This record gives sequence, C-alpha cells and structure tokens, in this order.
Amino acid sequence: MGAIAAGIAMAGAAIGGGVGDGILISKMLEGMARQPELSGQLRTNMFIGVGLIEAMPIIAFVVALMVMNK
Repeated sequence: MGAIAAGIAMAGAAIGGGVGDGILISKMLEGMARQPELSGQLRTNMFIGVGLIEAMPIIAFVVALMVMNK
C-alpha cells in the first residue's frame, strides 16, 4: 500500500512541477516579448521561480521514500 501511495504522490508532484514550469516559462517569454529591456530581470526571476517550483517534486520524493520505508 505504501508503494501505491508513494507512486501517487510522485505522479502528482511531477505533474504539478511540469505544469508550474510551463506556465512560468511561458509568462516569462511573454513578458520578454512585451518589454525586451527587462529581459535580464525577468530571466533572473524566472530561475528563482523554477528553483522554488522544482523544490516541490524533490520534497515529494523524500516523503515518498519515507512512506515506502514505513
């Protein structure tokens, strides 16, 4: 049962991370197209956002490992 729960948790985290990254990057590109002079600031903020979004699947992976080993 723990393996199923871990798989569901990882699937949700992977889907959420992928959707979040896609939305963030598309909005950043849209902002760069509208105001090219802000591209450096937008890119910096995008990398910070991607790092925060990618933290969720990593935390979910650790929680999944803990659930499986319980």
